[in-house]
Amino acid sequence: MNTPLARIHLTALALGLGSLTVFAHPGPDEPAATASPEPVFFLAQASVPGPAKPSTTTTAAGNRVTITIEDDVRVIRSNGWPDHAPGAFPRRGNPNTARPQDYTFKVPLQPKISATPERRGGWFFAVAINGVPFEAGTAETWNNDRSSGWRYEAHTGFLDLGLDEHHAHVQPTGAYHYHALPTGLVERLGGDGKKMVLVAWAADGFPIYTSYGLTDPKDLSSPLRKMKSSYRLKSGARPASANGPGGNYDGRFTEDWEYAAGSGDLDECNGRVGVTPEFPGGTYHYSITDEFPFIARQWRGTPDTTFSKNEGPPPGGRGGPGGQPVRGGAGERFGPPPFVTALDTNGDRVIDAAELTAAPAALRTLDRNGDGKLSADELFPPGQNRGPR
Repeated sequence: MNTPLARIHLTALALGLGSLTVFAHPGPDEPAATASPEPVFFLAQASVPGPAKPSTTTTAAGNRVTITIEDDVRVIRSNGWPDHAPGAFPRRGNPNTARPQDYTFKVPLQPKISATPERRGGWFFAVAINGVPFEAGTAETWNNDRSSGWRYEAHTGFLDLGLDEHHAHVQPTGAYHYHALPTGLVERLGGDGKKMVLVAWAADGFPIYTSYGLTDPKDLSSPLRKMKSSYRLKSGARPASANGPGGNYDGRFTEDWEYAAGSGDLDECNGRVGVTPEFPGGTYHYSITDEFPFIARQWRGTPDTTFSKNEGPPPGGRGGPGGQPVRGGAGERFGPPPFVTALDTNGDRVIDAAELTAAPAALRTLDRNGDGKLSADELFPPGQNRGPR
């Protein structure tokens, strides 16, 4: 499935920035990026029956990750290669070859809960303690139409996106990333269900555990049980529309699910407040659940900008659709600036009428120093795309 460029025109915002082109997270079945001079680690070719491309058994030269405390942030530097053997890539549903990356993620040591959950389109949600990032959603949409608002799920079994046994696959950039519980990492940490297992740090600084949590969130000695998400499958049929899939809600699309407060153990961010082995005084923490949403789709706090992928132009050159030039010099990174992601609260890369109505409140969340104004650094933190120049 070839995923087209997502294009947002925000002329209605009267912010003097004209139109913005946002490069969405490429789907795993898009053409692979041009090979980099970095070595691609592989052991052998293995034939795969059927029309799929031959599979390559990837073998790491070594997982490299360091986690340090620097001032008031936790810094995770890694090559993005797991500390377990990844699945074989390319593979059916994913034609990309995994290769090392160069990541530096930063999360606050003292994260704060936001007044409302926060979303960011095209960002990594978290980074595992082995340095591999987590991606919550996908780029694949119904009929290849982003404007339809119907986005496929990676982990509900309706669309083969080539996930391996660790619930991970590879982006065209070669970036290996998890979409659900990182089983190989959990096994290396001693297995699941015996204790609460911290597996990752979310972009907002809060910890992420597997699905096992304390029965009594205030008592470290209480027994463990699997946490249940508070999302459920919508009932009945999807709205009849020429710009939608129709049919009954069955879980194949993100939009097939709804949050039902109190129906499970966790909130709309798939987390809760409680004590954990690493935080005996209590903290907000996320769980990776067996059922939707698997990985949270929104943050309880404010994510750090180092988790923005800011992906460059798609493989095949710097030109946009129809040869339209893409701004920026060599090496410049692209992506939606923070004010766009603040407005796009549902992360669908369309600023709809409801989001426009809520724009004043959404923009106030960017006022980090509380002076009632938005400075250039608040609108465009250092290193972020600053729009047309």
